[in-house]
Amino acid sequence: MTVRKRGNKLERWEIAFVKAMVADGRWPNDQDILAYFTRPTRSINHRAIAEIRTGTKHAAVKPSSQSELEEFLSSWPEIDAETGLSLRGDELLIKAREAMIAAVHTFNGAGLIFRSELFIVTAVIAWTYLLHAWFKREGIDYRHTKNQNGQRVVEKTPSGAEKYWELGQCLRHGRCPIKQGVRDNLDFLLELRHEIEHRSTNRIDDAISAKLQACCINFNDAIKHLFGAQYALERRLPIALQFVTFCPDQRAILKRAGGLPRNVESMMGEFEAHLSPEQIADPRYAFRVFMVHKMANRFPSADMAVEIVEPGSDVAEKFNIALKEVEKKKYLPSEIVAQMKSEGWRRFTMDSHTKLWKKLDAKNVSKGYGVLAVGKTWCWYENWLSRVRDRVPGRGVAG
Repeated sequence: MTVRKRGNKLERWEIAFVKAMVADGRWPNDQDILAYFTRPTRSINHRAIAEIRTGTKHAAVKPSSQSELEEFLSSWPEIDAETGLSLRGDELLIKAREAMIAAVHTFNGAGLIFRSELFIVTAVIAWTYLLHAWFKREGIDYRHTKNQNGQRVVEKTPSGAEKYWELGQCLRHGRCPIKQGVRDNLDFLLELRHEIEHRSTNRIDDAISAKLQACCINFNDAIKHLFGAQYALERRLPIALQFVTFCPDQRAILKRAGGLPRNVESMMGEFEAHLSPEQIADPRYAFRVFMVHKMANRFPSADMAVEIVEPGSDVAEKFNIALKEVEKKKYLPSEIVAQMKSEGWRRFTMDSHTKLWKKLDAKNVSKGYGVLAVGKTWCWYENWLSRVRDRVPGRGVAG
């Protein structure tokens, strides 16, 4: 049995127009009025019009003025030409699509330097609108509320507008329809956004490109699953073309030239230290592909610029593609000290290191800075080395 979607009800502004149309007299048939308020994302039963006409429901809603009604009729139907969405009734869904399209266009724009930062900010807006649209359809109040004189009241901005949930709170709601791998991806981007706000980041594109790609694919999957395949973005966002190719040596030079800021490197290490290997390997968290230069005999196959190779397939076996979990690099305490000295902190000693990890309670496993390895030897991860660099005040000075 098909379950009828929630959210198939008239909004307050629509009820006001229905009342004005009933009073006007040009629409004696409820079905004729209903035609103005049914759209692809929502179907309304004609009974709803009859309930308004008879006063059974919505008696407190005032009808719109005659001038407001004429303006509504003259601009009807206000729809997005590509999707058929109502510009007013489906505003949140339209904004979600446009924000993600803008995020991708911005990232692919020629000549931009801080493309990852711009993508993250705009993509977060897109996901927020998408979840607001779903909450609205499901009848979930996504406004911030507070207790005032024993009653729950909606919080408002200084200018009087209602305050709505940010993306983090949307993801934490018990009925949030987003899967865990997608949540991990968005939590990572949110934490990275907080870390890079109002700070210079250099180039971080290479380090997080897999997460950004996953974010795009996840959004497209989510909008199709939650609202319908007709709202997917494939037709608007074809595969990107670029004018250069990089050999491994060139990429290594570029990555060294655009090294990650220490605060970003530390944040990324700490975030992933709390994820399981399964979460890190989830393509919804970070999407990675293996591309093979292909010589094809058939013209249709030869036109495929990128081909996804599944692990275990004949092609994967032929090219000996191996997908495996990579163990994190570990450092002994003496190696941490040696590394710091080699980078110019000549007065940094084992005693300096011991005092620092005790001060920061860094061996607390919940912080993800290291692990008790074979025997009773404590080993440190890369993110702890980044944290040590952040805490040491200057070259030649012990921490």
